Amino acid sequence: MDSRRLVSVRVAAVQYRPDFADARSNSLRVVEEIGALAGQGVQLAVFPEAAVTGYCFESEKEARRAALSLESPEITEIGRSASNLAMWVIVGFAEKFQGSLFNSAALFGPEGLVGVYRKTHLPCLGLDRFVAPGNALPVFDTPAGKIGILICFDIRFPEASRTLALAGAEIICLPTNWPDTAQLASDVLCRARAIENHVYVIASNRVGTENGFEFIGRSKIISPDGEVVAALDSRESGVVIADIEPAMASNKRVVRREGQYEMDLFEARRPDLYA
Repeated sequence: MDSRRLVSVRVAAVQYRPDFADARSNSLRVVEEIGALAGQGVQLAVFPEAAVTGYCFESEKEARRAALSLESPEITEIGRSASNLAMWVIVGFAEKFQGSLFNSAALFGPEGLVGVYRKTHLPCLGLDRFVAPGNALPVFDTPAGKIGILICFDIRFPEASRTLALAGAEIICLPTNWPDTAQLASDVLCRARAIENHVYVIASNRVGTENGFEFIGRSKIISPDGEVVAALDSRESGVVIADIEPAMASNKRVVRREGQYEMDLFEARRPDLYA
């Protein structure tokens, strides 16, 4: 555990419309948002899936042309901004890595790159038609909490969230691109994953249209009890901010009435029945 651990963390989900395949414009927007959020005391900010590159690519060639590496100036500039302002920032982008294409989210912190998550569950939609699946569900131990990252479609698979929670995640950050038909993912699945695992969920969706798809926003921050503590219900750009206590998510024992109504969400599991 990081000895510099913060008791309370101000977190934000940023909702905006990226410019399709315009990494320079989008990275400048992200850097601008980071600066504004730092001025509001935000310590952890989550940006949408593919926030830097756009998502609705129509061919692998088009996606590869727009993809970035961790060394691309648009990505390093975001990392530098996070470091200069002593923030943790999660941002999504189409990533080229070792000859393959991934749908990725990078986590930057005050000391630089913390890690990268590569989307593990892939629908037949947009960028995901052309990328390779990631093969890891890492948890990043930071002073802002133990952070797991999922991307969009991943939230539909309860095993992914449970794996992160069992590995100690207190916060699941979800960069996403929910289109018109995905409102229940925002309104139901995110709350279910928070309740099931007694973790915070921070979901950041985009808005606007891109190559014929419209995106619904509905970014939100959810407590370990499943309460929506901050949300954007419109399809406009905006930010939701909340103060959370990550350590609250470490205690999986829920006490409704002491000695009469208590639940230990992990001790009560029966993995012997689940295989």
